[in-house]
Amino acid sequence: MASPDLHTSWLSAAVESFGGSFNIRIEEGAADSVEFFEDPTSPVCNLPTNIPKPPPVTGKIQSRATVPRQLANSDCVPKDTWDRLFKEGFGADVHVIAENGSVIPAHYALLTVASPVLGNLLQQSKVRNGIRCIKIAGVPHGAVYVFIRFLYSACYDEGDVKKFVLHLLVLSHFYSVPSLKRVCINHLEQGWLTLDNVIDVLQLARDCDAPRLTLFCIRMVVGNFKSISSTEGWKVMRRANPALEQELLEFVVEADTRKQDRLKKIEEKKVYLQLHEAMEALVHICRDGCRTIGPHDKVLKASQEACSFPACKGLESLVRHFSNCKIKVPGGCVRCKRMWQIFELHSRICEEPDSCKVPLCSHFKEKMLQQTKKDEVKWKVLVSKVRAARNALAIEAVLITAIHI
Repeated sequence: MASPDLHTSWLSAAVESFGGSFNIRIEEGAADSVEFFEDPTSPVCNLPTNIPKPPPVTGKIQSRATVPRQLANSDCVPKDTWDRLFKEGFGADVHVIAENGSVIPAHYALLTVASPVLGNLLQQSKVRNGIRCIKIAGVPHGAVYVFIRFLYSACYDEGDVKKFVLHLLVLSHFYSVPSLKRVCINHLEQGWLTLDNVIDVLQLARDCDAPRLTLFCIRMVVGNFKSISSTEGWKVMRRANPALEQELLEFVVEADTRKQDRLKKIEEKKVYLQLHEAMEALVHICRDGCRTIGPHDKVLKASQEACSFPACKGLESLVRHFSNCKIKVPGGCVRCKRMWQIFELHSRICEEPDSCKVPLCSHFKEKMLQQTKKDEVKWKVLVSKVRAARNALAIEAVLITAIHI
C-alpha cells in the first residue's frame, strides 16, 4: 500500500500497518545502551500509545554554559564545519548503535545541546573507555544516520528525507527536535501524501502531536473518501482503530451536509434574484411600456434590439394572460395567482406608491394593514431576501466595473 516515495516497513502492508507500542530501557550489560524497540505483545496495526509525549527531562543536563565553548557557540561555526565533524567523527565520545548493529560516532556535548531527551538518556548511561553507548532500534540505519546528522548541522539530502520521512517524524517527536519535525511535516504536505499512505500518515501525525498535518490529512480523506476508503490502509485502520474510522466518517458526513446546504443556498439565491428581476421588469412594463417584445404571437423584428430586462419576456406573457383570463380570482387560476403574488411583492418593495404606475400597488399597501402577524412575518422575510439579492447584484456590478477600470 505504501507509495514508492515513502517506502517504510511501518506503512500498512497486507498484514500490518504502521505502529506498534514503543518502549525505552537502559541496559546494564556491556553495551550500556538505551534500546528503542517494538513491543511484540502490542496489537497488530495499533498506533503507538506511548510515543506522543517525550519522556520528562530529569537529572542534570549540561547547558550551553557547561559544554565546551567550541560546541556551545554553534552560531559562529559554518554548517559545513559541523557536517564535516559529524562525518569524520573526530574526537567522538558517543556510539549511536543502529538497528543493524552499525555504529555512528557522535559527541556527547553536541547531542546534549541538540536534544534534551538524548542528553538525559546519555547521562544515565555508563561510560566505558571514555565512550557512551545508546541504541536506537526499530528504525533503519539510514534514518538514524540522517537524524544524527541533522542534530549537528541541520543539513540533509532531499532524497534521504523523502525515504525516511515517517521514521524521522517519530524520532524528531520522541527526542524533542522541533526543527526536524517541521521539516518532515513540510515535506509531507508538499505533495508527498498519496491516497494510499494518507491513513498511515494521519495516525502518525495524531500520535506525534502534529495538528497541522493531521488537519491536512483529514481534508484529503474528506475530499477523496470514496477512493481512500477502499485502500488497504483504511481496512487495516478500521480493524485496529474503529474509533478513528467513526471520527473520519463523521467528518465526511458533516462536509457533505455543508456542501448540500451551500448548494441549497445558491439555488435560493437564484430564486430571489429572479424575483428581483421580475420586480424591475414589472415596473419597466407598466411605466415605460416594453416596445421590443410586441404581441406574444409575433417574433421580434431584426431591426429591433432585445429588451435589457431579463424577466421581461416571461412577465409580459403573465400580464397578457392576467388581463384576458376569465377566472382571475386568487386560487382559481395558477398563473393569475402568481401574478397576484408578484403585484403584492412589488407593493411591499415599492418606495414611491404615490407615483407608481404598477396596478394595485396602493391597494396591496392598504391590504397589508389587515394581514395576520404570521403572513406579515412571511412577507417580511421574502422582501428582505429579495433586497439582499438586489444588493449583492449591485455590489457585484461595482466590483466588475472597478476591475475593468
